[in-house]
Amino acid sequence: MPQLRPALLAVALTLAIASPVQAAAGPAITVENGRTQPVFSYADAVREHVYVESTVDSDADGKLDRVRVDIIRPKESGPGLRVPVVIDESPYYDNSGRGNEGERKVYDAAGNVVKFPLFYDNYFVPRGYAVLNVDMLGTTRSDGCPDIGGKADVLGGKAVIDWLNGRAKAFRSDGSPAVADWTTGKAAMIGKSYDGTLANAVAATGVDGLKTIVPISAISSWYKYQRSNGVIYNYDYASWLANYVDTDPEAKCQAVRDAMDAQDGDDTGNYNPFWAERDYISGLLGDVSKVKASVFVIHTVNDLNVKPDNFSAWWKALADRGVPRKIWVGQTQHVDPFDFQDRRGLWVDTLHRWFDYWLHGVRNGIMHEPRADVEVGPAQWITQRDWPAPFAVKAALRPASDGSLGLAPARRNSTATFTDVSMTESDMVADIGTPKPGRIAFTTGELPLDLRLSGTPTADLRVKLDKPTSNLTALLVDFGEDTRVDWRRGQGITTLAEEDCWGESTAADDACYRKVVTNVATRPLEIVARGWIDVQNRYSSSQAVPLPVGTYGKVKWLTLPQDYTFKKGHRIGLVIAGSDGTYSGETGTGANVTVDLAKSSVDVPFVLGTPLSSVPKDKLKFHGPDRVEIPQPDPAFSFF
Repeated sequence: MPQLRPALLAVALTLAIASPVQAAAGPAITVENGRTQPVFSYADAVREHVYVESTVDSDADGKLDRVRVDIIRPKESGPGLRVPVVIDESPYYDNSGRGNEGERKVYDAAGNVVKFPLFYDNYFVPRGYAVLNVDMLGTTRSDGCPDIGGKADVLGGKAVIDWLNGRAKAFRSDGSPAVADWTTGKAAMIGKSYDGTLANAVAATGVDGLKTIVPISAISSWYKYQRSNGVIYNYDYASWLANYVDTDPEAKCQAVRDAMDAQDGDDTGNYNPFWAERDYISGLLGDVSKVKASVFVIHTVNDLNVKPDNFSAWWKALADRGVPRKIWVGQTQHVDPFDFQDRRGLWVDTLHRWFDYWLHGVRNGIMHEPRADVEVGPAQWITQRDWPAPFAVKAALRPASDGSLGLAPARRNSTATFTDVSMTESDMVADIGTPKPGRIAFTTGELPLDLRLSGTPTADLRVKLDKPTSNLTALLVDFGEDTRVDWRRGQGITTLAEEDCWGESTAADDACYRKVVTNVATRPLEIVARGWIDVQNRYSSSQAVPLPVGTYGKVKWLTLPQDYTFKKGHRIGLVIAGSDGTYSGETGTGANVTVDLAKSSVDVPFVLGTPLSSVPKDKLKFHGPDRVEIPQPDPAFSFF
């Protein structure tokens, strides 16, 4: 055998040792059919935790708060194989738990999590992602005090993104520094309710490295969560929620809660600096103009917990700025898309493709598909180019003194009067056609064809009062027997015994979850859209301007958004009343309210193509059901 030259010998030796090193490195990110493949072992994944140093001292102990971050990532991840990150930051990991089955974190003797709530870890870690379950500041194993959407909430989550990108410090339990040398720095934030709210909040800071967020039933403005144009839903709610999510001794954060009660403006209902700090569309800490992440919004139009104006206002602001986005709009109440009937597989696959595109750079066409999926009936979905339905146009439905509702304005000087008292919605819609002192009501004739509403109606009234202010409620009602989504019972779903599985499992953490079905109920009517305003906030939510007694003034405001089809043969109803006792803690002012019918309307966005002449007036006076007991939402409704 001839002697090898030195250069060839060096090459031979290099090749000889290359194969074993590559073999030891194990699998790499693998993409097939436009999707990353499950090539990494879930059972062998690294499970660890660190404490990220934030920039806030919310509990005023003289030390910067540290955020507890529980991590699960492929064993092979490290400097040689960096992976992107999926984050679920939550205040609920040691109290109400996460998901339909209320899963909590479970720890081993070393303090590492062995059971991560929800399926994200089971599914995405084998596909080349790290999953982080982050304890919001003031909750579970993080330092500090929760301040319900404020500085600590926002900057605690931002610090985690900064750490992943080398801009913040983190420490292990023994005090040694922790460096995220296993990640690309590309991160997603996902979560339902408060978790999704934190995603909105952090994105609104414009932090680098946050590539996409998936806010589910999430708040974009805490004012909208607890107020509507000066009308208060709940009193001292922020301090109540802070106490609920904080399982430390009450005394630790009592001063923070007391400060929230002093600053929340419950005496007026006005938007003030407290709410501006907690506004992610145009606020003091966050602003939609700073958003660099893509956004995949999921919300339901019947969510009367995180009311749907939280998503519609956020969605419009994102659209106005050209933010890459996608949306699913459902019909249940406060429900995760994982629990939309017959959509679980589609949801997991869509989320997978979304993360693959934004975090791994997989060209899978997801951004070229219809932007919006919309539920138009119980478990009945359509896709469309955007939401609201493109080319929806507003039609002005006008009330008349004979109780009818149509396209023509009422005769000049026609009026109707009611008194601002607290009424339940069941009372407001009962016995339509019979005068009641606390409301006025109007209905169309029977519709000759289906009529789809898509978007946000506007109540536009001209009123005068005999007192400086009054609360006003506007309800858009569908009168007609039909089987609809029963979102008031069980959030709109029933959980079954049968399970299906999404990802890999261990003995401590299985990937299997119980299936659900959508609840339905047959009733003679449904309240489709609702909206509220305090007349003295008709110009601004920030400043109260009383309406001079005995003087007419224009009061115009948006109701909550909807997507709903009024069926052929049904009637559209408009109810105008005072304080809504179903959703507001206010008792009413007792003011007598006179409505100038000739200059009042409700403007409803109907899908283009529907003949506007299909909104007929009644030839005979309509009398609705005497009494329809609309169930109150389940007790869990009050929890976020």
